[in-house]
Amino acid sequence: MREYMDRKNNQTGDIMPVKAERRLAERKSVDSIQISELTSLTNYVVLAHRGEIVDASITGFLLRVDRKELIPKELKGNLNMDSMIGQQVVMYLPQMNLDLDGRVIRTEHLGRGIFEIAIDFSEEVPDYWRECLIELLPGPGEMDLSKS
Repeated sequence: MREYMDRKNNQTGDIMPVKAERRLAERKSVDSIQISELTSLTNYVVLAHRGEIVDASITGFLLRVDRKELIPKELKGNLNMDSMIGQQVVMYLPQMNLDLDGRVIRTEHLGRGIFEIAIDFSEEVPDYWRECLIELLPGPGEMDLSKS
């Protein structure tokens, strides 16, 4: 994964290493929360049919998406999804009957056609709502327990 991005110093023109944007909040591993219709609010294009939330924090969440679920040809035929960074997106969580929106802050190709997409919640989402949502998300194995 890319730990540093090069940026030019405005005053000297030198290239300085800048740490890639990372979350600081504690993350919670979650039990495969399915998402559907990951849609860009920037250009109203559906980016992926399906994916899953693999962990979450009060600042945002991490999606895993298989290349087969990607819709735009430029994303499907590329190992780099950095063109998504900065886009406002929305997705539907059918298991919770909930729409979530946020901004893509980072993408990574894990290999074998699997991508991770880090999304920060929209700024309009209140902190107490974020905290409640994270508490409600099932941890690993909790969904299996509810089926028995």
